[in-house]
Amino acid sequence: MRDAFSYCGELVRTADRDRFLATLFAPAGCRHALYALYAFDIEVSRVSDLAREAIPGEIRLQWWREVLQGERGGEASASPVAAALLSALDGRRFTEDSLLSLVEAHRFDLYNEPMATVADLERYTENTTSALIAVAAQILGADAAAAARPAGIAQGIAGALAALPRHAAQRKLYLPVELLARRGVPPYDVFSGRSSPELNAAAADLRAVARSHIGAAAKALATLSREAWPAFLAVAPVRPSLDRWERCDVFAPTALAPWRRQWLIWRASRNAARIAT
Repeated sequence: MRDAFSYCGELVRTADRDRFLATLFAPAGCRHALYALYAFDIEVSRVSDLAREAIPGEIRLQWWREVLQGERGGEASASPVAAALLSALDGRRFTEDSLLSLVEAHRFDLYNEPMATVADLERYTENTTSALIAVAAQILGADAAAAARPAGIAQGIAGALAALPRHAAQRKLYLPVELLARRGVPPYDVFSGRSSPELNAAAADLRAVARSHIGAAAKALATLSREAWPAFLAVAPVRPSLDRWERCDVFAPTALAPWRRQWLIWRASRNAARIAT
């Protein structure tokens, strides 16, 4: 089992650096469980990229559902991520409902239906990123659902904006059609990589939505118990990223330098108010 947890830690280190760094601020006894949780999220999130077609993706997501429900036995033990996840969750006082909802939400990724409304995107990010934060906080011994919801939505929206060029090339659209229509932008412009002031304005509208959730998260974080902080530290680069993208074209969202992301996470580890500022 130690090898399975080591595998998860290495996967998170290479594929989700922010959460890897954030977990270093968690108590040592919780880190293996957090890495297993985050490795599971990585595996589920990239199903659509690896499967390329909907049916194989559906099969893989169904496999993860059955793993969470304890129906895959030996197959799960042969997967280091599944084995580590089940070991990490064993005996902990929460159900698999949140993780099952996370898996179900990622069915959207398998199809080329556009995200229709802001409410749809908020629901998607609540069931994915917010759920992940809430479960991480539970692993740390805290009930932080009130703060996890807005923090996760903001982080999820920021992730969608950062991935917009890649998603556009795949003919996937997470920038809500509702916002595009308000600015008079047809979805085809996104898929063709055609930038315009109107498209950038639609992206700015979505950044405003993310900022509203960051504001709500800031209020909730003010009352958060210190033990839950590591579950939220990866949110620290969100607001600076949103600010940076105000000066960028929607097809060229420049990332914060790795050293700055690390510094933002370190700063937030000393003061939870910094997570959302």
